[in-house]
Amino acid sequence: MAFANPSDADLKNLLQTARVFAVVGASPKPDRPVYGVMERLIAKGYTVVPVNPGQAGSEILGQKVVATLADVPAPADIVDIFRASDAALAVVEEAIANKDRLGLKAVWMQIGVINDEAARRAAEAGLIVVMDRCPKIELARLAITRA
Repeated sequence: MAFANPSDADLKNLLQTARVFAVVGASPKPDRPVYGVMERLIAKGYTVVPVNPGQAGSEILGQKVVATLADVPAPADIVDIFRASDAALAVVEEAIANKDRLGLKAVWMQIGVINDEAARRAAEAGLIVVMDRCPKIELARLAITRA
């Protein structure tokens, strides 16, 4: 069966109920798309935990960077994957390993991040899977307002 993203109603529900994004592949460089996405998520009232082993211990947009998903403090609702498609499966496996501790609801693979095996594994673990989409774009498209 081919992968299908959640319906607009389900995406809207996910984005309205989520509070914390763990962003894997976070970058301190303002010219990177991940930076703009984190900036928008923070502006919309989400807590963002940047994940990047090379930046661990520093701050991006005032948020402390952690090295791995195992270092993300609970709770976290969504793991947002800003990595190459071939790296997505390893991130999903780490997300699954930390799912219960974090109270994880979903894995979100950014635009251009497409990995059917990662999507299948996440879905089998009971996670909502969004692939080849951007939460910054979806927040605007679905007219989601948050405090």
